[in-house]
Amino acid sequence: MGARTVHQLFDLTGRTALVSGGSRGLGLQMAHALGEAGARIMLCSRKPDDLEQAVGDLQAAGIDARWIAADCAKEEDVARLVDQTLHRMGDIDILVNNAGATWGAPAEDHPVEAWDKVMDLNVRGYFLLSQQVARKSMIARRSGRIINVASIAGLNGNPPFMKTIAYNTSKGAVINFTRALGAEWGAYNITVNAICPGFFPSKMTAGLLSTVGEDKMAAAAPLQRLGDDEDLKGVCLLFASDAGKHITGQWLAVDGGVSAVIG
Repeated sequence: MGARTVHQLFDLTGRTALVSGGSRGLGLQMAHALGEAGARIMLCSRKPDDLEQAVGDLQAAGIDARWIAADCAKEEDVARLVDQTLHRMGDIDILVNNAGATWGAPAEDHPVEAWDKVMDLNVRGYFLLSQQVARKSMIARRSGRIINVASIAGLNGNPPFMKTIAYNTSKGAVINFTRALGAEWGAYNITVNAICPGFFPSKMTAGLLSTVGEDKMAAAAPLQRLGDDEDLKGVCLLFASDAGKHITGQWLAVDGGVSAVIG
């Protein structure tokens, strides 16, 4: 058998993807990318109304999509999410860990309970969901793709106007979690990679962008713009498909070049 074409390598027909935090923003963008390549999509987040609207958008685009409400910081919710996904859609081929939280406060005044909330969802939640999916689907089949959404906030410190110590710490942890898990689970033919977005307009960044200004934030990037509703699609599909089958334990910044300047 000869080498496959590019179209064949990127084709996800017949595969199932579970996307946490998939009801809006970057998660929904990646769900569209996977669905447009042929995957069936299961979305999860905490809010049923948001999920129902997001699944409606995906279905309107001709994508087979469903939803389950779950809090990925809770172990019992994660187990239920994975069990119900397997029951309703069969084996999980692709996992996108995207559910996340942030909190803005000076480090000296940062509430401990807010630190715990951010770390529980952004780090512990990724571990719990990866572990459940691998145990119940990927390891036995010796096949799987895990994509962790980190951030360029995990690569460096912040400018003085940004005070998000818990978020930065959690995303730095996600990057090394990706390296360690990719190294360990390569034996099962499971790839684990991370995407590090820069500044994208979203609910999470709305406060920062309104304070600093979108023009000023865009001007800090070599490409002179913020991320848009297409910019994560290509890297997500690369990591999810056979086109990226020899890539694991890696991270890629999608930030308009910001990390190249401050890195």
